[in-house]
Amino acid sequence: MRLHLDDHFNVELPADKETSDGRRQVYDAAFSFTTPRAPTAPRLLHFAPDVAEMLGLSPEDVRSDEFLRTFSGASVPDGARPYAMCYGGHQFGNWAGQLGDGRAINLAEVSHAGKRWTLQLKGAGETPYSRTADGLAVLRSSLREHLCSEAMYHLGVPTTRSLSLVTTGDSVMRDVMYDGNPEYEPGAVVCRVAPSFIRFGNFQIFASRGDTLSLRRLTDYTIKHYFPAIKPGKNGYSQFFEEVACRSIDMVIHWQRVGFVHGVMNTDNMSIHGETIDYGPYGWLEGYDRNWTPNTTDAGQGRYRFGNQPQIVFWNLVQLANAIYPLTEDAESLQGDLNKAVQHYEKAYDRMLGSKIGLDDIRDEDASLLADLETVLQLTETDMTIFFRLLASVSSNQLFDENDAFLNPVLDAFYKPEELAGETLERWRSWFERYLCRLSRAKATDEERAKRMNAVNPKYVLRNYMAQLAIDKAADGDASLVDELYEMLRYPYDEQPDREKWFAKRPDWARHKVGCSMLSCSS
Repeated sequence: MRLHLDDHFNVELPADKETSDGRRQVYDAAFSFTTPRAPTAPRLLHFAPDVAEMLGLSPEDVRSDEFLRTFSGASVPDGARPYAMCYGGHQFGNWAGQLGDGRAINLAEVSHAGKRWTLQLKGAGETPYSRTADGLAVLRSSLREHLCSEAMYHLGVPTTRSLSLVTTGDSVMRDVMYDGNPEYEPGAVVCRVAPSFIRFGNFQIFASRGDTLSLRRLTDYTIKHYFPAIKPGKNGYSQFFEEVACRSIDMVIHWQRVGFVHGVMNTDNMSIHGETIDYGPYGWLEGYDRNWTPNTTDAGQGRYRFGNQPQIVFWNLVQLANAIYPLTEDAESLQGDLNKAVQHYEKAYDRMLGSKIGLDDIRDEDASLLADLETVLQLTETDMTIFFRLLASVSSNQLFDENDAFLNPVLDAFYKPEELAGETLERWRSWFERYLCRLSRAKATDEERAKRMNAVNPKYVLRNYMAQLAIDKAADGDASLVDELYEMLRYPYDEQPDREKWFAKRPDWARHKVGCSMLSCSS
């Protein structure tokens, strides 16, 4: 197996002068060198063939013992100098100080086919940033991250990728629900892949400490390698911020399009690439509910609920602007960039929602139609994925009568169809009448509209109960469901008749089962 190592981050930026893995505050450094922990009995549970190919690895490479040793943390490639990054962040709106890679180790940067990627092992042991934790990860969270990273990519959502999922043969103690009942769980390591893992928090930690020299070095490095069209200097820093803002907004609009809820949108979980990063207690909407969060820690506050995700992106961007202000010393310019970002979001969000209902253009008059749809979707529990997918089958010349037959094309999306009565029914009728009237003025045929809608409304997403079923089987050594879900999620917009059983509402047994609805941060 041959990886073409091409390290830059740990060559061009300042390193921690201490070399131990002992927990500490790290100053004047962007990272600390560290070594992954060798697992007891690693076993490759699953890998993504297209990610392996992206890195220049052949099928023979993936089947080799060297691959298993490398991506479990048992051995380090010749010439690699693994490291953990130093960063800070706001967690649930509060400044948390130094955080850093507490259970993630950047194995190496590699290049292939003109692109460079960072390989990161999550769950590979302690680092100086582990604080009171052990730096390990368990199978359930690692499997969820591996499957979700790839599912998001194939949905067209900007995301980090996942090369491999390896069980370690070690037991890791975790308190799943933080209720004082910890148990041992099987350990695992996932190899995450991204252009880099630089986060908003990497800039925040230097700004918070008044370390403008390190802040400038990091920002110049980031622009040089990842935003090469931007010229260095104060104007360049503002342009960098504007580009990160646009990418971040595009990312969150994709989240809203597919019904994804990140669950932990802390500033240390925001990538400068505008890619979804750090899959913790995430989830897809079952019933369309703008107030839903998958994170038990956030259940009371609801800070990171589905409908609030765009606002949190803006809040996080303000924190990034504050961090790079010492380099620009131009608050007016940064505020102008934020204002542009808001305008970009407002237009892009309406275009996205309009595309989900098949509008070929967005007019001023459509604003109320789109807003009212989000309201009626919440009158009774309505499955988001199923509703929008089935909406493509509605005919623009459908006739109305006094009964509820007009809802038949989307009826399977409702969890309690008996609630479609009275005022609720009439509000749905009013919306559908307006919607069909709008479609009658469109240029596209029903077939053309359905094709466009099915390209943005997935049929298959990784519902939490599906992931939990795969976790339960994998814990018993059976990876067959991981394979099945992975293959299905590679083609989320296709019909896949042999997998129709997964195009269904969440079963009642999963509504309140641990791991099938809300999740904790424990992993």
